[in-house]
Amino acid sequence: MAGSVNKVILLGRLGGDPEIRVSQDGTKIARFSVATSESWKDKTTNEKKEKTDWHRIVIFSAGLSEIVEKFLKKGSLVYLEGQIRSRKFNDQAGIEKTTTEIILQGYNCQLTMLDNKSDDSQKLNSPNIENSTVEKKLDEMPQDFDIEDEVPF
Repeated sequence: MAGSVNKVILLGRLGGDPEIRVSQDGTKIARFSVATSESWKDKTTNEKKEKTDWHRIVIFSAGLSEIVEKFLKKGSLVYLEGQIRSRKFNDQAGIEKTTTEIILQGYNCQLTMLDNKSDDSQKLNSPNIENSTVEKKLDEMPQDFDIEDEVPF
């Protein structure tokens, strides 16, 4: 296989307020859990069933961590894209355990707050680039350039 893809897309609600920690180099790291649910009707009992899964989210992007700290809280609806990663650690009793987390770090992540108080949701990408600056530069580009009708080959 020439390559591989590690991408997770989730839409769910925070199960608690985000936990913010600061790494040794001063970078903020956000951690929180997101619940995703699916429901169906049981064919034998005609009863509605629901299953909820919990996902551990870790954000290493300083810009996104600050946004999470300021705007997200228990119950917030979020859409996120990240990578799944498993790691081993020793608990307080010294027993080795494994956990699986969704990591938002670098260029391949996205976080969108969907239940913002205003009607427009905020889409937050990493790295932390100001969209207004990008939009200004796009507005400054000439819009009347000629497009050649012929294919160049």
